Amino acid sequence: MQNLWSLRVLAAWSWVFIAASDPTPEWLRDEIPFVPTPVEVADRMLELAGVTKDDVVYDLGSGDGRIVIRAAKKFGARGVGFEIDSELVKLARKKAAEEGVSHLVEFREQDALTADVTPATVVTLYMLPWFNEKIRPILQRQLRPGARVVSHDFDIERWPPTHVVELEKVEVLPGGRKHRHRILLWRIEEKP
Repeated sequence: MQNLWSLRVLAAWSWVFIAASDPTPEWLRDEIPFVPTPVEVADRMLELAGVTKDDVVYDLGSGDGRIVIRAAKKFGARGVGFEIDSELVKLARKKAAEEGVSHLVEFREQDALTADVTPATVVTLYMLPWFNEKIRPILQRQLRPGARVVSHDFDIERWPPTHVVELEKVEVLPGGRKHRHRILLWRIEEKP
């Protein structure tokens, strides 16, 4: 079972590295694999965004729900996860119940590009560059001044981040490939 999990993680990371190259092949445009954000990275993302109990955290492409669940459990924040994979949505709901935060979070089976993010004060992403480029104008149009956007590893083209943190710990992936996680933060400013 562990070998099967290692193979799935290796395959997912391979997709990430292939799809992150520029330009992304057209056949990969609609594929974003589920690669879980390590808990320490999720914590650092939420800390960098300054999440508090007064925040509403939206995670676009929420996978198993770990970032939204972590925001609720560690900071008392409310949250919504958007995930297109129905099995991952079921898993996220189950994990939220197990962690005792179902009253603070919800998970929607929905394409993240169609989400209304207006209620969010913090948006988290671990998506590929093509997705980030598509979501940028939506975030800039819908988010209120003071809202924060935090991305794991991937930049948002033509939108300079407010802050970038490279984590010291290097993760060794299956197959020996090494990866140093980056976290990028943007703050929504007053509109001119």
